Amino acid sequence: MEASTTIKGMMRGNKIAVPSYQRAYSWDTPVEKTAKNTQTDVFLSDLEEYRNSDASSPYYFGHFLFEERGQEEFYVIDGQQRLTTIVTFLAALFAELKTKRNLREAELFLYEDMVKRGNTIRFSTVDYDNQLFLDYVIDEKKFNHYGLDTESAWRIVRAFDFFKQQLSDKPEEYLTDMLSIVSESVCTTHRVQDESEAIQMFIFQNNRGKRPSNLEIVKAQFMYNVHLYGNEDKDALIKEIKNRFETIYKSISSIENRITEDDVLLYTLRVYFNSLWESNALDRINKKLKDLSERKLLNFIQSFTSSLAENFQCLSSFFGSDEKESFAIHSLVTLGDIAIALPFIIKAYKYNLPCDDIGKLCSSLENLVLRHRLIGTKAYMRSRIDDVFKNFSKDHKDIRPIIERIECMKTAEETWWAHWNNDTLRESLQGGIHSPVAKYLLWKYEVHLEQQEGNRGYSPTRFNKIEKPELEHIAPGKEPEQKPHGYDEYDEEFKNQYVDCLGNYLLLSKSHNCAIGNIPFAKKLETYTRNKQQSEIQELVSENEIWSKEVIEKRKEKIIRFIIDLYG
Repeated sequence: MEASTTIKGMMRGNKIAVPSYQRAYSWDTPVEKTAKNTQTDVFLSDLEEYRNSDASSPYYFGHFLFEERGQEEFYVIDGQQRLTTIVTFLAALFAELKTKRNLREAELFLYEDMVKRGNTIRFSTVDYDNQLFLDYVIDEKKFNHYGLDTESAWRIVRAFDFFKQQLSDKPEEYLTDMLSIVSESVCTTHRVQDESEAIQMFIFQNNRGKRPSNLEIVKAQFMYNVHLYGNEDKDALIKEIKNRFETIYKSISSIENRITEDDVLLYTLRVYFNSLWESNALDRINKKLKDLSERKLLNFIQSFTSSLAENFQCLSSFFGSDEKESFAIHSLVTLGDIAIALPFIIKAYKYNLPCDDIGKLCSSLENLVLRHRLIGTKAYMRSRIDDVFKNFSKDHKDIRPIIERIECMKTAEETWWAHWNNDTLRESLQGGIHSPVAKYLLWKYEVHLEQQEGNRGYSPTRFNKIEKPELEHIAPGKEPEQKPHGYDEYDEEFKNQYVDCLGNYLLLSKSHNCAIGNIPFAKKLETYTRNKQQSEIQELVSENEIWSKEVIEKRKEKIIRFIIDLYG
């Protein structure tokens, strides 16, 4: 493998794999045809722009860093996202070219150099995605999307499908041009023979694709320190870390759309060091590694890695099967921005609390999070609950002190504590409310109306059952041109105090919201037949009544009373 070479030269005769301490495939792909500026879209656009240019120099694919594992066998340390995408693109290109004609001898040689020669695969991704990569991308034995158990596997599939779709209507000349551009693209490489040196270079290497996450950097730092100080235990410790991170990455795939891996790292930091004030994972862990003796350092790495893996599994359950089973968990998760709550949740799972206790804890934390979302600020909130977080331990698993603290905050009158009390909550509900929180409150109000209508005992309607929920302004922000329109006079008071408030908000599905648009109130009212809130609006106005300030105020007060009764 030469230091300055081409993609064809870099891959020819070699076997390249992604090591377990690297992240799995993370490049995004346009989900819809109109989507732009994802990594795979930019990858293809750049190649097409080069093809359409008059450039005389070859296309440049950047620098790649490798660890040499044996004769013609390498781990890719930096550049694996690009390399995965290059091979995926080439596989799609060759597949499309084969639909037009048989590969020519030179093209067959290129295929063998860069994709597969006999049973030798030139590039392999991380172990837990590699069989899917082989079956779906390289050999095209798998054509469906069943059994994709990691988000990175989905990304591989989406990238391959995207490239095949983009190439499907291209002429043969385009395909052969692209094959020539990629295979003859220049790149630079650097290879090392020692794994610890490779890990160290990974830590400091400037990644040209997605920046390494904090979790990846911590993982590499741990492995590097084990290489330095592990002595006779080194191999066993490295194997343990790799196994822990395999568990972690599989857990990530199930919660990645809810929470980032670096968030979980931060919450682990807060649980491990038992403080809600922990904020910078890299700085804190670096300081810990520097301050410890060799033996204590290795013990810390083992302990923290084990805690990380356990916490990822806890949150996989919380956001997964448990959220589907428990309405209290579903309600807290639906509220969103629950960072202040998750360290408590992780502890509850680690201490194996009963499901009922976890539900009660979630309901209490929901009250806390809602007040933070409506009132702020997070820093002040932490100072008021850090002590009960610290005291919530394996030896003191009782959730009552946490719940009691939150209850005290709701009624406190002392200045320092009164910031989140019920009076302040009521005040925060008077004017405009951020759309996600308003949608959440109206969903809870709808559940309340359902229960009032004799549906007690039945499962409440879940937020995810609403088809693409949107926040509708019953009286539109812009006055309809058609008059009479059935709304109150659009004077300054109406526009400033009534249009943007709870009384004028309504939770609708996207299709319903698009269907009604900016139409007169009477026509809009005819469509309000689909749930309890819409029926309530029908009852609030008589046949000839307009959607007035008085009606909006009356509805707003009803919703606020419900919120205060529920959360007060």
